[in-house]
Amino acid sequence: MKIPIDDLIVYFPYPFIYPEQYLYMKELKKTLDAGGHCILEMPTGTGKTVTLLSFFVAYRAARKSIGKLIYCTRTVGEIDKVLEELERVLAYRRDCNVDVASESQLVAVGLTTRRNLCLHPAVKDSETREEADSKCRSLTASWIRESATSRSSDSLCRYYETLQQKGELFQIPPGVYSMSSLNAFGEEQGICPYFTARRSLQYASIIVYNYHYLLDPKIARMISTELERDCVVVFDEAHNIDDVCIETMSVHLKRDTIQRCYQNLSHLSGLIQDVKDRNAQQLQEEYQRVLNGISYLPSSETDALSVAPILSDSALQETIPGNIRKAEHFLRFLRRILEYIQNVMQRNVATQETTWAFLQSMASLLQSDFRALKFSSDRLQSLIQTLQITHLLEFQPLQTLADFVTILGSYPTGNAFVVIFEPYDERYPSIPDPLLQLACLDASLAMQPVFSRFRSVILTSGTISPIELYSRILMFTPVTAKSLTMSFQRRNVCPMIVTRGSDQLPISSKYDYRHDPSVVRNYGTLVMEMARMVPDGLVCFFTSYVYMETMIQLWHEMGIIKRISEYKLIFIETPDNLECTLALKNYRKACDCGRGAIFMCVARGKVAEGIDFDRHYGRCVIVLGVPFQYTESRVLRARLEFLRTNLQISEGDFLSFDAVRQAAQCIGRVIRSKTDYGIMVFADKRFNRPDKKNKLPKWVLQFLDDAHCDLSVDMAVSIASAFLKQIAQPFYADNATGVALISEEQLLHWMETNDKKLDSFEYSHYLHTSSVSQG
Repeated sequence: MKIPIDDLIVYFPYPFIYPEQYLYMKELKKTLDAGGHCILEMPTGTGKTVTLLSFFVAYRAARKSIGKLIYCTRTVGEIDKVLEELERVLAYRRDCNVDVASESQLVAVGLTTRRNLCLHPAVKDSETREEADSKCRSLTASWIRESATSRSSDSLCRYYETLQQKGELFQIPPGVYSMSSLNAFGEEQGICPYFTARRSLQYASIIVYNYHYLLDPKIARMISTELERDCVVVFDEAHNIDDVCIETMSVHLKRDTIQRCYQNLSHLSGLIQDVKDRNAQQLQEEYQRVLNGISYLPSSETDALSVAPILSDSALQETIPGNIRKAEHFLRFLRRILEYIQNVMQRNVATQETTWAFLQSMASLLQSDFRALKFSSDRLQSLIQTLQITHLLEFQPLQTLADFVTILGSYPTGNAFVVIFEPYDERYPSIPDPLLQLACLDASLAMQPVFSRFRSVILTSGTISPIELYSRILMFTPVTAKSLTMSFQRRNVCPMIVTRGSDQLPISSKYDYRHDPSVVRNYGTLVMEMARMVPDGLVCFFTSYVYMETMIQLWHEMGIIKRISEYKLIFIETPDNLECTLALKNYRKACDCGRGAIFMCVARGKVAEGIDFDRHYGRCVIVLGVPFQYTESRVLRARLEFLRTNLQISEGDFLSFDAVRQAAQCIGRVIRSKTDYGIMVFADKRFNRPDKKNKLPKWVLQFLDDAHCDLSVDMAVSIASAFLKQIAQPFYADNATGVALISEEQLLHWMETNDKKLDSFEYSHYLHTSSVSQG
């Protein structure tokens, strides 16, 4: 269908559109017309991806000044989903004969790690990403290729060699390239899919890759440096983007890392001596390059796997200090740093210092100024390149140390970072496990370069409420910030807040309550009753692994687990990826065969973040407790202090915001389309407080009537039973036309009469529509 958005015609590859999709396009147009950034929350399962892609392709065709679309996701599966939707959009535009000449030249490519985009058996069978990167370098590094006797040598990668033979001007044919199609094209042409995708970033119109390719400076400076300013950047599922930013800028050192760093230094010393004996000119050339102020630049695209984690361009232009220019001097410099850090790790008490205080205490042992610290990563990369080291995995500990001191030297003052030492994990105080953390507290450090570099940045998700806090935490002013509601002809979402058991005693995961026998029993009764009544799949989220294990043990002692298993098979998420994958597979089998199953998992875990329980796999989700972060964490306390001091965000506001967005992410797993339905249970008395309830996404609040709040377990079971009976009644899709589904004719008619009618599809309208359809 054709959708007019002001002066723009969007070709949408479906015969109907949801009202929220139309409103989403209008907000996108406001943002791109203004050349600014935005935050948009669109309900889960309402076609956010296809809406955004349809709009961008149309907008780019009409506005030739717009650059590429850079679509950032979290997983490989999501990359493929985006490219699959793009193929559908482009196919529909071809069927409509829209701008065929231009779009026939369009290239869209997905980029991920070598491990997923490699055809060489030795690389693609690697167990980890780091191992795959290291093996790839051993086959493609410039000095390996120069020393090979022939291009067909077994020591080289024949796929990369074939790509090199095609020349720098080689381009992949126009089309949409997912992971599978890239690998198939590489197999057909005999070329490397990974480096083909890397090179295509220069001319591709649409790029889909992971967040870290833009947010992590170690990767962004190597992959994304040539992207022009006119690009439009989309961060999908951006509800945790502040955590991603902080993670990319933080570095952790453990005792094992330090020990392996000493081994790395000894190995490098031996290699330097070997080079001196064989070809001293090699080291002299490197020294001359450093002396002339030339920072580390890889000779080939295959030589570098990461660069220094420095964000400031001015720092990159400075001359490397004299005390680390020579290779031997640099290793002594790193050894002195190691000695100091090793002394720190022998402490018996936890400490927290500013970066300036940590540097001051290091000064006496370092015997040099702090300026040399921020060049450590680049200097190490230069040395590794000079020594022609191929197996970088062995030197990963030393690279981690170099990253630690590079960031430390780059931000010697201010309170954006803090150095925290913990002699043991507080959960296991009897086991020594020293950990030194350079913790980033300011999420905007990673995002600000993206905001300043690109024309428009769009943060979007189905659970990104409350929106106003994101702009404060990331320190930017959005052109548009809006949360959209969901249109339904009948009420197929049933959220409830359960605050007490059938015995009227309050339920909560609060530490003071969680081990109370009445709380444990009431939580177990709630899960058991829902398992008895809800068909097919039920998903139950706990606040942590420890809490889940404790509750399951207590339920077992009370006989609750036995009674639950009479109604459904029980599967449990574990931290092990293989076990979790197997449990999910068997959970789906149990749902498919009609036996029914309950999956017990953890908020903030793998299941909560990336697994969909659509259709019969998730007819009910229960969140047992408010998933607050571990408030005794020193890193969290330091971040809360930073937010309070610098951004005037109180501790309570941030903790509530973070907990509620995690709970919303959990309940969003069960609604993946308009035809889906499910029960959502928030089981904790604290969810009924305004500071928690009002932070839920707008599309959840629109269905959360007062009658569904402050419920007891038996009341919740009664409401759920009535909902399931109502949803089981015959329903025809035609009934949704004009309310939840809008045809092209209806859209044009409404726009001719009053365009504001669509804008009125807000909270009160949806409530009215839902109540009418139920009646």
